[in-house]
Amino acid sequence: MPTNEHELPLEMVRNRPQLVPEMLRSVFGLDVSTNARATLASESYADTNPAELRCDATVLLGDPKSPVLGVVVESQLRALRQKTYSWPAYLASLRLRRRCPVVLLVLCPDQATARGCAVPIDMGHPGWVLKPLTVHPEMLPPITDPDQARRLPELAVLSAPAHADGPQSEAVLRGLSAAIGSLTGDTGALYHDYVMSRFSDAARKLMEDIVKLDNYEWQSEFALTHRAEGFAEGFRQGFAEGFAEGLAKGLAKGLAKGLLLLLEARGLDVSAGVRARVEGCSDSEQIERWIWRAVSADSAEDLFD
Repeated sequence: MPTNEHELPLEMVRNRPQLVPEMLRSVFGLDVSTNARATLASESYADTNPAELRCDATVLLGDPKSPVLGVVVESQLRALRQKTYSWPAYLASLRLRRRCPVVLLVLCPDQATARGCAVPIDMGHPGWVLKPLTVHPEMLPPITDPDQARRLPELAVLSAPAHADGPQSEAVLRGLSAAIGSLTGDTGALYHDYVMSRFSDAARKLMEDIVKLDNYEWQSEFALTHRAEGFAEGFRQGFAEGFAEGLAKGLAKGLAKGLLLLLEARGLDVSAGVRARVEGCSDSEQIERWIWRAVSADSAEDLFD
C-alpha cells in the first residue's frame, strides 16, 4: 500500500484518471471536454536504446485507441536537473506511439518545488521550448460541495490541506468528510492518513468536531470501521478509564489506544512486543511522535527507529 508523499498523489491518479483533466481545466484553463473519457495507459515507453523510459503515470483522454490528448503525469518532491532530459523524451515517445497532442503535468507538494519544476526546458531547436505544467495544493480550488467531493474525492483530498485553515475551512472539511465517507476498501484509510498528517492541529480538531456534530452517516466499509474503532473511541475510552488514575495517565492511555488502532487500520502487524511498549509508555509526547511516524511507517517496529 503506497503511503509516501511521492507515491500517493500518483495512486490517486491511477484510482481516478478523471482527476487529471479536472486539474488541467481548473488550474490551467485548458479546453478539455468534461465528458472526455480518461483512461490509464502504459507507463513504460520502449525505445531503440535498450534502457527503458518509464514515467510515473500516463492518462489518455478520449478513445484509448485514438486519444485526443495524452498526459504524462510526474510526481516531484524537488526539482531535478535530469528530469529536463527525461521529460521531453516521455512526451516525444508518447506522441509517437499514440499520434496525438501531449502535455506534461507535474504534481508538487509546495509552491517552491512547483516553481523549480516549471523552469522552461530549451530543446536547442529554435522555438522549441517545453514549459512543464506544475501544480501544488494551493493552486487547486477548495472543494466545498459534498456532491462534487464524492464525485472526485481525490481532488478534495489533495486540495483540503491548502484550504483547511482558510475562510472556507468548515465547508472544505465537510466536503472532505463526504469524500472519504464515499470510498470503499483500503482507499478511505489511505486518503484519511494522508490528509490528516498534513493538517494543522486546529484543522484536525475541526474535522473531528464536524464529523461528530453532523453525525455523518458514513457509507464506506472503511468509514464504518473507523467510526466504530477509530481515534475518537480510543480517546474516549482512554480518558474515561484514566480519570480515576490521573489526567496524565489517562491521556497517555487514550493516545496509546489510538496509535494501536491506527496501526491495525493500516494493516500493519502489531507484535506483542510493540503492543507492550506502546501500552506501557506513560509519556504522551512520545506517543504523539509515534503516531506521526505511524502514518507512513512500513512496519510497526519502524515507530521506534
